[in-house]
Amino acid sequence: MALLITVVLLLAADLAAALVGKDGVTGKLPAMGFNSWNGFKCDINETVFLTAASKMVELGLADLGYEYVNIDDCWADKTLWRDNKTQRIIADSVKFPDGIKGVADAVHAKGLKFGIYGDAGLETCAGYPGSLYYEEVDAAAFAEWGVDYLKYDNCAVPANWSDTYYWEAPYSDAPADWDWSATRTAERYHRMRDALLQQDRTINYGLCSWGQALPETWGNATGMSWRLTGDIAPTWAALAPIISFTQHKQEWSNFWGHNDMDMLEIGNGALTHAEQRAHFGLWAVMKSPLLIGARLDLIDAYSLSVLKNREFIDYNQDALVGEPAKMYKLGNGMERGWKWNETMPGEFWSGRSSKGEHVFVLNDLEVPAVKKVVFKEVPGLKTGRGVKYRVWDMWKHKYLPGTYETGVTVRLESHDLAAFRLDPVKKRDGAGKL
Repeated sequence: MALLITVVLLLAADLAAALVGKDGVTGKLPAMGFNSWNGFKCDINETVFLTAASKMVELGLADLGYEYVNIDDCWADKTLWRDNKTQRIIADSVKFPDGIKGVADAVHAKGLKFGIYGDAGLETCAGYPGSLYYEEVDAAAFAEWGVDYLKYDNCAVPANWSDTYYWEAPYSDAPADWDWSATRTAERYHRMRDALLQQDRTINYGLCSWGQALPETWGNATGMSWRLTGDIAPTWAALAPIISFTQHKQEWSNFWGHNDMDMLEIGNGALTHAEQRAHFGLWAVMKSPLLIGARLDLIDAYSLSVLKNREFIDYNQDALVGEPAKMYKLGNGMERGWKWNETMPGEFWSGRSSKGEHVFVLNDLEVPAVKKVVFKEVPGLKTGRGVKYRVWDMWKHKYLPGTYETGVTVRLESHDLAAFRLDPVKKRDGAGKL
């Protein structure tokens, strides 16, 4: 009952500040699905998305909650640009012979949702039509085509829309009390928000300003998620800075608004199995959207198994607990304070789900290492004489042998993540009953 009351109070507080989907559902939890950019860049066509939709169903991903099939950049006609009469963006008819609506209809027919890409500037990042000054036209087109998700990028911004002060992770020249919600960057994203809200369709609105103008401070009243950093890549050198920066922003994420750590790279590049575990595990428990960036027709079995780990998906999609896991100890003996350390994110994390208390341990070293979770250091965890826990491994889906009273030690490969749920051992009464 105490948990339910707490959840209700938190939800009421969130609703006061958040942009809530008109259907009362969209955006409450982090989005899950597929996005084309990491795996295809501009080499896209209708077949890419119909194949992704089919594979999401065939591979069991749809049953786990992956539901969006999202087109990224390069879907428009770079020559024709916009229709002279309607001013709508013209889709590339070679890539999409059935039009965007035709693809959306095919995706919807599989029980999935459809997403598209736009830009809050004059052009997209790849040089296709942007939506600045055309927000109402484009929002109406998106709604008519059956769009369910909009990723809204931040390229080709004209000089007259520049902000007075600069902030892009992790640097700023602004006064400490500067109101970032009143910046021109925020206004560009507000314009599309307002246009989307005029439509008779609920569209999940993902802000992609790369952290410019501190979107976490105004994103919750503007969209359902907000990017905090530049683009991801399938290397640990690219993943570590995203973790390291986002770990200091977790207080902004909850129901109806989420820190977006960028699309997943599971199945791309040369990430080790350990790095894939750490990547997916932290994205999930930090409550980032989970958008697959790999080719689902070519994905290997191990990468697919990581993406299908139901325990992490359940944590990410918990309907009762919206708060993400948070770092509670930097580790490695370095109490660095608030500092953006690109190569060494915090190692010790904790969080709560409707299933119980969890701890997560990251080895950010380049070599294997032994790490110890000290229970008395874990925020909110009950400790003391006679208090013991069984330790459930979220990767192996089983308990570690025995019970644990003061802590648990684990050996981790380089860049690996341990994930445990701590289940209290019930005490027996004098008759030996639980």
